[in-house]
Amino acid sequence: MGDLEVIGIDLGGTAIKLGRFLKDGTCLQSFSLATPQPALPEAVLDAMLLGISTLAADVKQIAAIGVGTPGPVDIEGRIAKVAINLPGWHEVPLADWLEAKTSIPTMLDNDANCAGMGEVWLGVGSQFRNLIMLTLGTGVGGAIFLDGKLFNGDRGAAGELGLITLNPDGPPCNSGNQGSLEQYLSVGAIRRMTGKEPDELWELAKAGDCNALDFWQRYGRYLGAGLASLIYVLTPEAIIIGGGIGASTEFFFPAALAEIERRVMPTSRQGLQLLRAQLGNRAGIVGAAKLAWQKIGVGIGHRA
Repeated sequence: MGDLEVIGIDLGGTAIKLGRFLKDGTCLQSFSLATPQPALPEAVLDAMLLGISTLAADVKQIAAIGVGTPGPVDIEGRIAKVAINLPGWHEVPLADWLEAKTSIPTMLDNDANCAGMGEVWLGVGSQFRNLIMLTLGTGVGGAIFLDGKLFNGDRGAAGELGLITLNPDGPPCNSGNQGSLEQYLSVGAIRRMTGKEPDELWELAKAGDCNALDFWQRYGRYLGAGLASLIYVLTPEAIIIGGGIGASTEFFFPAALAEIERRVMPTSRQGLQLLRAQLGNRAGIVGAAKLAWQKIGVGIGHRA
């Protein structure tokens, strides 16, 4: 399989990231496309096909495609069951659609699961057996690894960590919940609370702006409070924070850790590490590439 390559795709609310990978995780080429607005399934499919054709233009053989989608997929990795922050995404057979158009074997998984798989394969997660990944972006996604294995639950929809309740009387969530963690940590939540973009708040905090620093403190407390519930249930060795907002961890990690220490008994958090994703915003396409290799039966363990 020396000449074979795979494509990893990470579908987000604002961007579709694509990359072409070798079996050892080397990324040969990557780029982003703007997610069509509105992000209806057919429009997203067309954008993905454009990206795939660009990546595959001068390649002998693309062996498989892996796709991370923002929401639960079926246990077989064929159908995007729902994407709560994208319109019209209900029971979308995206793998079948891509295979019909490209003749390349395709597999789907939740985008946060893919990010977690990327970090476990080639990132900071490779040294842990029990960990949580949280992706902070357009939505808030989660992935759970128990004894080194991704936990999907009975029907493939486990790990929707951003949808746990933080405040029973909080803002409504597209999931149908109210006051979910996503309503305090996502890009939209930050806009609602501050009227600013996360990047803008990062720049202001870097410049020492008191209001921005205070906001990131508050953000860290929300994160820590949400993580406290997950820690009590899963007692992970590590929690990895990724996604676009993960670039600002220096400003909210101290408050999040203080909140965890305040809320969680030492017996449930002994040795716990809160870490920024090593692969940054690329974790999703790396994990999607691993998913693609798994699709064609190429087993890949942790990086040595």
